[in-house]
Order: sequence, then structure tokens, then C-alpha cells
Amino acid sequence: MQDFNPADNIQDLQYFGEFGGVNPSITDSSTYTFLQAGKMEEIFEHEIEGCYLYSRHWNPSNRYLAQALAKMEGTEMASVTASGMGAISCAILQLCSAGDEIVSSRTIYGGTYAFFKNFLPKFNIRTNFVDTTNLDQVRAAITPNTKVIYCETISNPMLAISDIRALSQVAKENNCKLVVDNTFSPMIFSPARLGADVVVHSMTKFINGMSDCVAGAICGTKEFIDSLSDVNAGASMLLGPVLDSFRSASILKNLRTLHIRMKQHSLNAMALAKKLDADGYTIIYPGLEKHREHELMKTMMNPEYGFGGLFVIDMGTHEKANQLMEAMQHANIGYLAVSLGSYKTLFSAPGGSTSSEIPEEERIQMGLTDGLVRVSIGLDNNIDRTYEMMSQCLKGMN
Repeated sequence: MQDFNPADNIQDLQYFGEFGGVNPSITDSSTYTFLQAGKMEEIFEHEIEGCYLYSRHWNPSNRYLAQALAKMEGTEMASVTASGMGAISCAILQLCSAGDEIVSSRTIYGGTYAFFKNFLPKFNIRTNFVDTTNLDQVRAAITPNTKVIYCETISNPMLAISDIRALSQVAKENNCKLVVDNTFSPMIFSPARLGADVVVHSMTKFINGMSDCVAGAICGTKEFIDSLSDVNAGASMLLGPVLDSFRSASILKNLRTLHIRMKQHSLNAMALAKKLDADGYTIIYPGLEKHREHELMKTMMNPEYGFGGLFVIDMGTHEKANQLMEAMQHANIGYLAVSLGSYKTLFSAPGGSTSSEIPEEERIQMGLTDGLVRVSIGLDNNIDRTYEMMSQCLKGMN
């Protein structure tokens, strides 16, 4: 992995504005003119570099951002969508047809879980949920109808790490595609370099980092991204999850600082996780040596970006979890809110929020209890100060 640095790849991109601006011009147009009628007909038949037809197909602002994301992930191409779920649903519906099956991690974002379990059966697409950190379970769940293996690099919210290289090999052996959600760990992991066929993101989170928009991304081969845009059978084309060009331009500018932000998020999370763990609290964080997949993560990660900006603290009960979150918000440590990857610390109890779509009995099986608090640490300048504030909140509960 040392020959590949996502930050350097993004830095090397140059986009000049229409009048020589250091930022590319924003395309504030839904449709595009043609000097010749035949050229419009030609573009409907196949894409022509530098020519645009209608912003649901492509526009320059979205293409700039997509090119930068492909460089970051090390894929041939990328496509941007209006939400992370837009990216996931389009990618899956492009890969699967009626009668097909998916083998998915059981510890995934609640919206993804609901899409797989409750929505896809309408189209006769079935999902087998397994522990993707257990390759035997993955292999046992695969059938002749399996088309996709799906996991998250760092799972939401249990922070488990799947072996992307090994899952890629299993996928190839069974003629499946490996789809990996890299939302929790942009730059930390480069799943396509580890063998993933498709990488999806909710850019709402770390990539944008400002908690001011909703957006998604799909990264993969040129063939796959082109298939998403096909006017006759492309999921992104026909379902219409187009990202607004102003948001694309804003995210592209924020992407330029992602490498700095990810390092700070990881440094802060590691510092807090170590101190709270030493204080005797039950902490889940892949940077801690006691984490089950700590050593595995070290073999796959781009080490300069750290172990990620999220940790989980187990408060034991739903009541104590709520009490801690309210105390931390009152102390101005951060906000009691869903989502993650913001400049400001955000915390939630996923059992009753972002993972509530998962049935209670399944949450218990995966260890997702109501006492868990997921903390997405912000870009705090003085993490020792944050630790002292959080310690006071915790001690005030005893």
C-alpha cells in the first residue's frame, strides 16, 4: 500500500475555472445547448468526452468530484449521488436482478439493513446476513444465486473489521462482486486496492465533514460506472439520484482537506479511547490492541491516517447511555445527534437510532445493546481538555 497515497492523488488533480479561477466553475444549468442536432442524437447513443446533455446524466461539477473520488479510492471511475443510500441502492440494483441473492454483514448501517431485508424482497432479491469477519460463515451462506458480498470496512456501529483481501478472494471463487462501504474510513482504507469491486460512500460524513449536506459516491471500474449511467438500463440514470452541482463543488473543496481532518479525527479518538480504557470503561476502538481485529486492520490500512474517528463506550444500560449523552451535550463536548464525521463531536445510542431498523433479537446477537454510545470525535484542538470534560460527565453518574 505504500506506493499509493490517496491524499497525493487528490493533490495532483488540477481543475481550472472557466475564467482561470483556482476552483472549477460551478455549472448552474440543468440542460446544455448544441450547435448541431446530430450531435445531440450522438450523445444519446454514447458519451462523448467534454460534451454534456442533461444534468441527470452528467454535469461538469459532478464529474470533477467523481474524478477526485476515483483518484482517492484508486478506481477507474466514480459516480456521485444525492445520498449515501442513493449510492448503495443504485450499486446493488445494478448488480442484482430478480432471483439473485446477497451475502451481507449483519453489522451494517440500519438503513442499509432495512433496504436489504425489507425493500429488496419486493424485487425477489434475498439477503443472507452473516458475520463477515468469519469467512466460514460467508462461504456457507453463498449459493449459486449469490451475486454480491457486502460489508463495511469498519462496521456501523460495532467497529468490526472485515478482511477485505480474503472476502475478495471468496467473491472471485464464487463469481460474485465484493461491494464495500468505506464511509467510516476514507483514506484509512483503500478497499479497491485490497480487491473490492465496488466502493460506496456516504459523503455526508467524513468526506464532506461539515454536517451541511447529504451526498453519496460509487467508485469502481469504468465499465460498471458507465453501466450506472446507461440511458436504457442504468440504475443511477433511471432512478435519478442526481447530486446538485453546488453541493458537488462544495464537497470537492472540502475533499482537499480530508487527509488533514482524518489524521486529527484519528489522533483524537485514539487519545480518548486509550485514556477511557485505562480508567476502566468498556471501550470499543480498533486502535486499541485488545480489539479483536486490531492486527488485521494494521495489515490493510494506510497507517498515516490512523484507526478512525469513532469509538464506542458501553454504559451498560439505556438509561445510563442517555444520561451520559445529555451530560456531554450540556458540557458542550458535542451534540446528541445522529450522523458522524463532523468537525464537531457527535454522539448517539445506535440501538435506538441509526440501527433501530435491525430487530432487537438480532441486535442482541451482535452485541449491539441499548447501553452503547457511539462517539464520532470532532477536530478538537486540545483533546486532553476534552478528556477532562468527558471524565467529569462520567464521574458525575457514579
